[in-house]
Amino acid sequence: MKDKLNKIIIQEIETIGILLLALEEQHKCVVENDIFGMEACVDKIKKANKNIAHSEVERRRITENRAMTELLQEANDQELTNNYYKIKRLLQEVVLQKDTNEMLIKQGLSFTNRILNVLNPVRESKTYNAYGKVKK
Repeated sequence: MKDKLNKIIIQEIETIGILLLALEEQHKCVVENDIFGMEACVDKIKKANKNIAHSEVERRRITENRAMTELLQEANDQELTNNYYKIKRLLQEVVLQKDTNEMLIKQGLSFTNRILNVLNPVRESKTYNAYGKVKK
């Protein structure tokens, strides 16, 4: 079981690394305002997520949904432990990159919306409601 689990964990490390590369490519496209590149990145990210999910299902099938920390203590295998912590570090990097990309995309959308509001303002007359606030 240890050998199978270790192989699956190594496979997960590879697929998570692919996801991280796709997220870094997405970051590059966001920074360079490459719309078509970003669209291509979406497909790569979806494919990487699908592969990760497949590996995770396989790992859970082998471990019978037991906690990894429990299995690591039972196995007492240094290579397995190192690979598990390598996955945890990679996942932290993926989350950080994903959050950075999301923030940059939201910032770009906010900027675009403000520019559009400046170029094409609302032409309705503003009126006051019963509380003295301006209706938009």
